Amino acid sequence: MKLNELIKDFTIATSNEEKTILSKCKDIKLLASFTEHERFIIEGLIRKHLVTKVKHNGTIMVLANDL
Repeated sequence: MKLNELIKDFTIATSNEEKTILSKCKDIKLLASFTEHERFIIEGLIRKHLVTKVKHNGTIMVLANDL
């Protein structure tokens, strides 16, 4: 039996604040364009694998993963 067959509905818990910031990351954006508090939340979203951090030409950019 495959894992996908065992887990039919898999969701990752996110707060309202995380959902708001996640919606801002739908397009690739500079990490520096966010406030310090938002960057802290983005780091948590990166640990949850909901956001990807990309380094391009010495700048750090973030992009929401497909759900």
